Amino acid sequence: MTPFLFIRHAETDMAGRFCGHSDPSLNERGRSQLVTAIRELSDFPISRIYASDLKRALETAKPIADPFQLELQVRRGLREIHFGLWEGLSWSEIQARNPEQARNWMESHPNVAAPEGESYQRFQTRVCDEIEFLTQQASASCIAVVTHAGFIREVLTRFCGVSEQEAWSRTKAYGTVISIDRNVICESLAASIDLPVNH
Repeated sequence: MTPFLFIRHAETDMAGRFCGHSDPSLNERGRSQLVTAIRELSDFPISRIYASDLKRALETAKPIADPFQLELQVRRGLREIHFGLWEGLSWSEIQARNPEQARNWMESHPNVAAPEGESYQRFQTRVCDEIEFLTQQASASCIAVVTHAGFIREVLTRFCGVSEQEAWSRTKAYGTVISIDRNVICESLAASIDLPVNH
C-alpha cells in the first residue's frame, strides 16, 4: 500500500467558529498537538509534504517537514472552503444575525453557499483538481498533505466511500492523521473523470 497521509492542521483561537479562508496562527494548544502528530508520522517513509497556504496549515506542516528534511510545497488549492461573510462567526452568532438565512443554509446544504462564500460545487471541483495533481506527483511514494477538515472530509466521502457522519468523526480532532491507500483514491478518481487507472 502506498499511503496518502492527510493531516488536519492543529488548533487556532478560531476553533468553534467558521474559519475557511480566515488566516489565524496556531495557538498554544495547537503547537502542543504537533508533538503527537510528528510521532505518529515518524512510522511512515514520507517523501514529500504539501500544505495549504494558510498560516494554520503552514505552521503545522513546517515542524513536520523539518525532522524528515523535506521541502515544504505550498498549494493554495488545499485551502478550506470559503465561508464568505460568515468567516469568524460562531453558528449561534449567525443564527442571531439572520435566522432565516441560517435556516435556509441548514435545510439546503450543500446546495446553498454561505453569503458571498464559495459554492460547494466549486469547492468539490477544487478538491478533485488537487487530488488529481497529488496522485500524479506521487505515483509510488508516501506523501503527507497538511490541509483542513472540510477538504479531508470531501476526500473521504467522495473518493473513499465513507459516510458523512464517519468523515466528520475522523476529522474532528485537530492535528489528526488519516492514512488513505493511494490506489483507492486513484480508482475512484479514474471513475469520476473517466480516466484509465494508473497505479
